[in-house]
Amino acid sequence: MARNSNLPLVAVKTEAALGRANSAAHKVAKAGVVARNKLAAISKHVKALKRQLQENAEGFKYALR
Repeated sequence: MARNSNLPLVAVKTEAALGRANSAAHKVAKAGVVARNKLAAISKHVKALKRQLQENAEGFKYALR
């Protein structure tokens, strides 16, 4: 009598684990895109604030003369 093979059960478990890992990888990639976009927005705000600070500093220099 032939013995039952556990290979199909192992294959199902392996595919399930790969599916979960793939799902997690997609979530991490999506979070990376969101973080990059937020960082770009913050960078734009910082540049604008820096420009305002430089303009105000120049105005103060003229006012103090």
